[in-house]
Amino acid sequence: MIPTTFEYARATSLDDALAKLKAAGGAGKFIAGGHSLVPLMKLRLSEPQVLIDISRIPDLAGIHERDGKITIGAATVHHDVATSALLEARCPAVSEAAATIGDPQVRNRGTLGGSVAHADPSADMPAALLALDAEIHLKGPKGWRVVKATDFFQDLFTVDMKADEIIVSVQFAPVRTAAYAKLHQRASHYAIVGVAASLEVSAGTIVSARIGLTGATSHACRLTNVERALAGQPLSNTTIEGAAQVAGQELGEVNSDIHAGAEYRRAMVGVFTRRALTAAMARA
Repeated sequence: MIPTTFEYARATSLDDALAKLKAAGGAGKFIAGGHSLVPLMKLRLSEPQVLIDISRIPDLAGIHERDGKITIGAATVHHDVATSALLEARCPAVSEAAATIGDPQVRNRGTLGGSVAHADPSADMPAALLALDAEIHLKGPKGWRVVKATDFFQDLFTVDMKADEIIVSVQFAPVRTAAYAKLHQRASHYAIVGVAASLEVSAGTIVSARIGLTGATSHACRLTNVERALAGQPLSNTTIEGAAQVAGQELGEVNSDIHAGAEYRRAMVGVFTRRALTAAMARA
């Protein structure tokens, strides 16, 4: 299909982007890579009258570490996240998740901020951000706002982000003992089930764990029953096996489509929880 006609404007700064969005009077949309918005426009599920290009705003892209936190700009493309030496050394689960997204064309155009804002129920980065207890930094007409990933992803394509706000960056403390494991659709590489696991380990004991899940439900979520099963236990294959057995039990409605039924997805939650935890343990 062909999208409706629209005007195009390029923003030169965050304030300029917000001003252009306000001037559009509710009929504008931000665009960077376009891999979430353009397909919706082709199907006329989204019909913005103005597209505001934010891909060349200075400092909106990039990966850096400061004061014990890693910050990734919203306009950073997935390829740069997947190949970042900083992330591979300090927080490999993030680069792992980015490397599984789509294909090279998608990874070289799609952006972190676009994926987070769109919040597709099968997107990879939301699970990783949940496992890392990440913060999403937003800016709007009233100033800055910070939202925890746990609060940000709310429902199907629904996030804690106002219509007049823009995602500027995500920020998290680096965790070495973390990993991402995914069962992907063969054509699109979207997650049928994807699990990100992050462990805090001290003297061979799991102090705490955070498990992010994507693909199985209406939106990315935490597997809190698995987290409770791991906390305070020795870091071992036996502990991981026991925790993986309860994975998926707390989930209510599970997605079912042409790629996988609900029963199969629920079973795979346990399988890929085990794989993510085993990979995280290997980094302890």
